[in-house]
Amino acid sequence: MKHEIILPDGWVMPKGYSNGILAKEGRVLFMAGQVGWNSEEKFASENLVPQFEQALKNIKAIVEKAGGNITDICKMTCFCKDREQYLASRKELGKIWKEIMGYHYPCMSMIFVVDLLDHPALIEIEAMAVI
Repeated sequence: MKHEIILPDGWVMPKGYSNGILAKEGRVLFMAGQVGWNSEEKFASENLVPQFEQALKNIKAIVEKAGGNITDICKMTCFCKDREQYLASRKELGKIWKEIMGYHYPCMSMIFVVDLLDHPALIEIEAMAVI
């Protein structure tokens, strides 16, 4: 195992993320924030759920191009414009997560923001992996 999940004694197991991941070896891959557009920088939807799915697929494509896989991702930061839509969509987002990421849960932060650069983006995900 290249990475070790860190959970201090007595802490409750977090749901949907890890508090810490210790990378034991490898090269670090830093990924720019990915929005829900395709390889031609075109949005297929103005809705959060399909944008989230595409952003995760973009992250996966970058990791795989670098010679890794999704389990090499150690850290993700998500920036979302619509807290209410995010909370209302959690079940659908969870399904998409499992389809793309399986049961791999990196260290994660979710930050709600006023706007994102690339319109009509509703979510942007940046990540780091150790391959």
